[in-house]
Amino acid sequence: MADWEILLQLVQEFHQLEGVSLSEQQRATALKILIENVELGGIWLICCNSQIVGYIALCTGYSIEFSGKDAFIDEFYIRSDYRGKGLGRQALNQIKLLAKAQGLQALHLEVERSHFKAQRLYAQANFEVREKYVLMSVKLSDSKLSDSSAITI
Repeated sequence: MADWEILLQLVQEFHQLEGVSLSEQQRATALKILIENVELGGIWLICCNSQIVGYIALCTGYSIEFSGKDAFIDEFYIRSDYRGKGLGRQALNQIKLLAKAQGLQALHLEVERSHFKAQRLYAQANFEVREKYVLMSVKLSDSKLSDSSAITI
Protein backbone atom coordinates (compact mmCIF):
# COMPACT_ATOMS: atom_id res chain seq x y z
CA MET A 1 0.00 0.00 0.00
CA ALA A 2 1.51 3.29 -1.11
CA ASP A 3 0.07 5.23 1.83
CA TRP A 4 1.07 2.70 4.51
CA GLU A 5 3.07 5.11 6.70
CA ILE A 6 0.35 7.76 6.77
CA LEU A 7 -2.26 5.09 7.59
CA LEU A 8 -0.13 3.86 10.48
CA GLN A 9 0.22 7.43 11.74
CA LEU A 10 -3.52 8.09 11.51
CA VAL A 11 -4.38 4.86 13.34
CA GLN A 12 -1.83 5.66 16.03
CA GLU A 13 -3.37 9.14 16.45
CA PHE A 14 -6.85 7.63 16.75
CA HIS A 15 -5.72 4.98 19.22
CA GLN A 16 -3.99 7.59 21.36
CA LEU A 17 -7.14 9.74 21.33
CA GLU A 18 -9.36 6.77 22.25
CA GLY A 19 -6.98 5.15 24.74
CA VAL A 20 -6.48 1.99 22.67
CA SER A 21 -3.25 0.39 23.83
CA LEU A 22 -1.60 -1.67 21.12
CA SER A 23 2.08 -1.93 20.40
CA GLU A 24 3.28 -0.62 17.04
CA GLN A 25 3.77 -4.25 15.94
CA GLN A 26 0.25 -5.28 17.01
CA ARG A 27 -1.24 -2.28 15.22
CA ALA A 28 0.69 -2.94 12.02
CA THR A 29 -0.17 -6.64 12.05
CA ALA A 30 -3.88 -6.01 12.59
CA LEU A 31 -3.94 -3.49 9.72
CA LYS A 32 -2.03 -5.78 7.35
CA ILE A 33 -4.39 -8.67 8.04
CA LEU A 34 -7.43 -6.52 7.27
CA ILE A 35 -5.88 -5.03 4.13
CA GLU A 36 -4.71 -8.40 2.78
CA ASN A 37 -7.99 -10.25 3.43
CA VAL A 38 -10.84 -8.47 1.67
CA GLU A 39 -13.36 -10.97 3.05
CA LEU A 40 -12.72 -9.42 6.49
CA GLY A 41 -13.58 -5.89 5.37
CA GLY A 42 -11.31 -3.03 4.41
CA ILE A 43 -9.86 0.37 5.15
CA TRP A 44 -10.50 3.50 3.10
CA LEU A 45 -8.54 6.72 3.32
CA ILE A 46 -10.34 10.05 3.61
CA CYS A 47 -8.83 12.84 1.52
CA CYS A 48 -9.33 16.58 1.39
CA ASN A 49 -7.65 18.63 -1.33
CA SER A 50 -5.45 15.62 -2.27
CA GLN A 51 -4.24 15.28 1.33
CA ILE A 52 -4.97 12.18 3.43
CA VAL A 53 -6.71 13.39 6.60
CA GLY A 54 -8.45 10.32 7.97
CA TYR A 55 -9.65 6.79 7.48
CA ILE A 56 -12.63 4.52 7.96
CA ALA A 57 -12.37 0.77 8.60
CA LEU A 58 -15.11 -1.80 8.06
CA CYS A 59 -15.03 -5.31 9.50
CA THR A 60 -17.59 -7.70 8.05
CA GLY A 61 -19.69 -10.42 9.59
CA TYR A 62 -23.04 -12.10 9.17
CA SER A 63 -26.35 -11.37 10.87
CA ILE A 64 -29.37 -13.62 11.13
CA GLU A 65 -31.42 -10.62 12.31
CA PHE A 66 -30.48 -8.57 9.24
CA SER A 67 -30.67 -11.57 6.88
CA GLY A 68 -27.17 -11.46 5.50
CA LYS A 69 -23.74 -9.95 5.59
CA ASP A 70 -23.23 -6.95 7.84
CA ALA A 71 -20.28 -4.87 8.97
CA PHE A 72 -19.08 -2.76 11.84
CA ILE A 73 -17.50 0.59 11.24
CA ASP A 74 -14.66 -0.51 13.46
CA GLU A 75 -12.68 2.74 13.36
CA PHE A 76 -13.48 6.15 11.91
CA TYR A 77 -11.06 9.02 12.32
CA ILE A 78 -10.59 12.45 10.81
CA ARG A 79 -7.81 14.73 12.00
CA SER A 80 -9.11 17.54 14.20
CA ASP A 81 -8.16 20.33 11.75
CA TYR A 82 -10.52 18.79 9.18
CA ARG A 83 -13.53 18.07 11.40
CA GLY A 84 -16.69 20.11 11.04
CA LYS A 85 -16.22 20.56 7.29
CA GLY A 86 -18.61 17.84 6.13
CA LEU A 87 -15.94 15.18 5.51
CA GLY A 88 -17.43 12.81 8.08
CA ARG A 89 -20.86 13.04 6.50
CA GLN A 90 -19.36 12.47 3.04
CA ALA A 91 -17.28 9.51 4.26
CA LEU A 92 -20.32 7.88 5.89
CA ASN A 93 -22.36 8.41 2.73
CA GLN A 94 -19.64 6.84 0.58
CA ILE A 95 -19.10 3.88 2.91
CA LYS A 96 -22.85 3.17 2.98
CA LEU A 97 -22.96 3.17 -0.83
CA LEU A 98 -19.91 0.92 -1.01
CA ALA A 99 -21.33 -1.46 1.60
CA LYS A 100 -24.66 -1.70 -0.22
CA ALA A 101 -22.86 -2.35 -3.52
CA GLN A 102 -20.97 -5.18 -1.81
CA GLY A 103 -24.25 -6.77 -0.73
CA LEU A 104 -24.11 -5.87 2.95
CA GLN A 105 -27.48 -5.69 4.66
CA ALA A 106 -26.57 -3.49 7.63
CA LEU A 107 -23.82 -1.32 9.08
CA HIS A 108 -23.21 -0.93 12.80
CA LEU A 109 -20.96 1.28 14.85
CA GLU A 110 -20.30 2.16 18.44
CA VAL A 111 -19.80 5.64 19.82
CA GLU A 112 -18.87 6.91 23.24
CA ARG A 113 -22.01 7.81 25.20
CA SER A 114 -20.68 11.30 25.97
CA HIS A 115 -19.58 12.06 22.39
CA PHE A 116 -22.74 13.94 21.40
CA LYS A 117 -21.27 15.61 18.32
CA ALA A 118 -20.41 12.23 16.79
CA GLN A 119 -23.83 10.87 17.77
CA ARG A 120 -25.49 13.74 15.88
CA LEU A 121 -23.37 13.02 12.81
CA TYR A 122 -24.32 9.33 12.89
CA ALA A 123 -28.01 10.13 13.44
CA GLN A 124 -27.92 12.49 10.44
CA ALA A 125 -26.50 9.56 8.45
CA ASN A 126 -29.56 7.49 9.51
CA PHE A 127 -27.83 5.34 12.12
CA GLU A 128 -30.29 4.57 14.89
CA VAL A 129 -29.63 4.04 18.58
CA ARG A 130 -30.71 0.57 19.60
CA GLU A 131 -31.70 1.34 23.19
CA LYS A 132 -32.78 -2.22 23.79
CA TYR A 133 -29.21 -3.50 23.39
CA VAL A 134 -25.91 -3.00 25.17
CA LEU A 135 -22.71 -3.79 23.31
CA MET A 136 -20.60 -6.17 25.39
CA SER A 137 -17.19 -7.65 24.57
CA VAL A 138 -14.72 -10.15 25.94
CA LYS A 139 -11.07 -10.16 24.95
CA LEU A 140 -10.37 -13.86 24.57
CA SER A 141 -6.62 -13.57 25.04
CA ASP A 142 -7.24 -12.10 28.53
CA SER A 143 -10.13 -14.33 29.54
CA LYS A 144 -9.99 -17.53 31.54
CA LEU A 145 -11.82 -20.16 29.56
CA SER A 146 -13.16 -23.29 31.19
CA ASP A 147 -13.77 -26.59 29.49
CA SER A 148 -17.50 -27.10 29.46
CA SER A 149 -18.45 -30.65 28.63
CA ALA A 150 -22.16 -29.89 29.09
CA ILE A 151 -22.42 -28.43 25.59
CA THR A 152 -21.21 -30.01 22.40
CA ILE A 153 -20.48 -27.74 19.47
